Amino acid sequence: MSEMNKKTVALTFDDGPEIGITDAVLDILEEHGICASFFVVGENINGETVKIMRRAHALGCEINNHSFTHSVMPEMTAEAIRDEIGRTDKLVYDAVGEYPRFFRPPYIALNSTMYENIDLPFIAGIGCDDWDEKVSVERRVEFLIGECPDGCIILLHDKEENVKTVEALRVSLPKMISGGYEFVTVSGLFEKKGITPQTDREIIYSFATVTGQMG
Repeated sequence: MSEMNKKTVALTFDDGPEIGITDAVLDILEEHGICASFFVVGENINGETVKIMRRAHALGCEINNHSFTHSVMPEMTAEAIRDEIGRTDKLVYDAVGEYPRFFRPPYIALNSTMYENIDLPFIAGIGCDDWDEKVSVERRVEFLIGECPDGCIILLHDKEENVKTVEALRVSLPKMISGGYEFVTVSGLFEKKGITPQTDREIIYSFATVTGQMG
């Protein structure tokens, strides 16, 4: 596969770690030698799920911050926002020995107070609403195979009972690999594209571009 035909993307997962789902995702990633980025919810980290996080980290995956309670953060005070981030950061560090490098806002809900109090680049991504049980496996496969351009951050969920996304990955990833996709972490995507993500601007990234968007 020539470099011109390669598409480099970051596969990311929200709302875990979740026993039975995150580990099933990791099985598929490991089978294909793929590294992904997991945006974890702090209150989901416990004695059992921390083992899943350590496995993900050992496989080369990145563990990032998706808040502690997955609440609507624009409704919070500055102090509460800092607490959400700080508690999750510490849990991640205690689990894998590295602090998160990125933050994804719950519900992609934003305001200036969040930017002022969270010293991490904000990540959104492109998705197919795979958190919604009504979205079929076929639709998820269609999205992954046909709607993820070079440089994008793919937004999926390893949430409770989300077996449809696990099935979609099992079908899609071999086809994407044979079609020229290269999978990297969010950090790896920015490095590959020569972009330094910003923390001093109100910007949220769905693509590894200067503006965070395509074009």
